[in-house]
Amino acid sequence: MALARIRKNDTVVVTCGNDAGKIGTVLSVNPKKGTAVVGGINVHKKAMRRTEKTAGGLIDRELPVRLCKLMPYDAEKKRGTRVKAGEAEGKKARVAVASGKVIKAS
Repeated sequence: MALARIRKNDTVVVTCGNDAGKIGTVLSVNPKKGTAVVGGINVHKKAMRRTEKTAGGLIDRELPVRLCKLMPYDAEKKRGTRVKAGEAEGKKARVAVASGKVIKAS
């Protein structure tokens, strides 16, 4: 099985599009569609009808972003980094190419 480049709770940077350069945390990943929902990225307004539980009106909602437009963020180098497969403590792990450090699974 291939090693997932981006996982839930990772900090990522957007490489292109309207939100290029922004940093956010991955809320969910859909590997079959090749998309991820990132907090504060690709935010759109959605009109919600008033119900007994909610007030209704316009709400902000994060929409999915293609995985090819996201890179894991390396806090040490202060930029996005590519990911390679490596080993840590005898198990497969994700390793940042820029710094050579293991990316922790959250």
